[in-house]
Formats: sequence, C-alpha cells, structure tokens
Amino acid sequence: MRDLKLPESRHPEKAHRPDKTQPKKPAWIRVKAPSGKGYAETHRIMRENKLVTVCEEAGCPNAGECWSQGHATMMIMGEICTRGCSFCNVATGRPDALDAFEPGRVAHAVKTLGLSHVVITSVDRDDLEDGGAEHFAQTIRAVRHQSPETTIEILTPDFLKCDNKVLEVVVEARPDVFNHNLETVPGLYPSVRPGARYFHSLRLLQRVKELDPAMFTKSGIMVGLGEDGQSVRQVMDDMRAADVDFLTIGQYLQPTPKHHAVDRFVHPDEFKAYEKAAYGKGFLMVSATPLTRSSYHAGEDFARLRDARLKKLGQL
Repeated sequence: MRDLKLPESRHPEKAHRPDKTQPKKPAWIRVKAPSGKGYAETHRIMRENKLVTVCEEAGCPNAGECWSQGHATMMIMGEICTRGCSFCNVATGRPDALDAFEPGRVAHAVKTLGLSHVVITSVDRDDLEDGGAEHFAQTIRAVRHQSPETTIEILTPDFLKCDNKVLEVVVEARPDVFNHNLETVPGLYPSVRPGARYFHSLRLLQRVKELDPAMFTKSGIMVGLGEDGQSVRQVMDDMRAADVDFLTIGQYLQPTPKHHAVDRFVHPDEFKAYEKAAYGKGFLMVSATPLTRSSYHAGEDFARLRDARLKKLGQL
C-alpha cells in the first residue's frame, strides 16, 4: 500500500485543474470514523496478504462499517489505473506488471476472513492486451478452490481496447454476479468518464447475459454530478434493455478539490423515488440511498437478488 500522498502527487493529471468548492455535507451523508477490533483485524489481514482494497483507494465512506464486520472489496491488478476519470480517487499512471501470486493471496484472505460473499474489482489496465481478463478468471478460480461455498461478485473495467472475446474468459470462470458500473448518465461522460464509452459499457453488460443468461448482472450510477431525473430514468431503461438485474444508485462525493465538483446533495426522498421507479421498470434488486456503493451490503443484497429470481420463477 502506498504512503499517504498529497492530492497533487497522487493525481498528477488533475494537478493543473483549479480547485472546486466542496459544499458542506448534509447530516444524512456523515458517517463514523473507522475503529474497533474488527476493523483492525481486517486491516491486518489485508496488509499481511499485501492486498489492495477499493475501500481505501477510492475513499469509500462505508469502509469503517464494512471492515468492522470483516468485509472488504479486493482490488486486483495493482493500485495504479491507466484512466483518469474526474470522479475517481484511485491514482493514475503507469501500472506495475501483474503479480502472478495475487489470485492466491486474495483467495487466502477470503478464506481467513470467512467471507460468505466477496466482491473483487480492479483498476483499468489498458496497458494489457486482454485488459486483465485472465487475471480476473484466475482470481475467481483461486477463490473457488479455497472457499468453494463463497459466492463471488466481480466489478470489472470495460475492456474497451480489447478483443470482444476477452469477456468470454471472465464469464467462463463463472462468477455469481457480473458487475460493471455505467457510473453516470451519457451526457456527462465527456467530463466525468472521458476514457470510456457509454454504449460500449451497456453492450458489455448485455453481452454477459448473451454468454450466460443465468448469470446475475449488476450496474450502478452516481447522482449529484449534474444529471437530472429524466436522464437517470433513461439510464434505467437502457439497463433493462440490456437485461441488467441489479441497480445501485448512490451520492457522488468529491474526493479532493481537484476532482469533479458536487453539483448537489440528492435528498433521501429522491433516492426512494428512484428505487420505486427502478422496481417498476423490472429490476430484480435495487439499492438507492445516499451511501449506496457497488459493494456496500453486497452479500445481503445477493441473497435478496437470488430470492427475487426464484420468486419470479415461482420456485420460492
């Protein structure tokens, strides 16, 4: 894990940008500082296995709660991303070579923590021919070998610069949930996610269902970046057209003054309205709250998602 650095050194591609005012957070956003025995034990296991977590790298507001319960989202393929999205707190630069022993260390940590459900994500690796698809597959297989009862959720990059067949490598490893976040509405991609393409990401999710119709798919967006309600509902329609099962919507929080500004803090009542609309459009599972993140309560949500499918099929 890197030493703490100033925002300018961590994000050199953002250093030239003027500081953006960070509005005061409302009461419904504030969380307790991480502490406690469970938090310390999770931290120890992560360090002993030399693992990176998105909880730390992305500055997740729920890290204290999740780590106290022994839950952590593993971030594979290093801690340096080849993209420079304006919302993201992960460092940008030239990544190191892949660590062939990382899948085994992830699996060992999952077993040590006794996880019933694990979320595995990664940085974007545009420097790799397959975007890291085989590394994802190896990690899934390693976890299956050491913890066969653990359900596995992956949160992948978009594999934008890769051959279309690399997606098959990941799907054939049989994760229980395939997640890829659209992050925001298409109109904001040039300023929020300039290295990505909205319809490519949407097609990626659709392709997963074509390769394995039984696999759960999941995607999420942030709000408070400057979108409006109509554009959010259009994203919902686009996701359903791609047969996405599970939608997450959370409040965008500005990591540093150099990152994309918070346009507004969306009230919890608006999140409830989004949740109601999403269920009305046919999603099996929806998590829409200010503090919702892709992996927040992912295990509990997976169980509910599985039950929702069984109920839909009349088997529950």
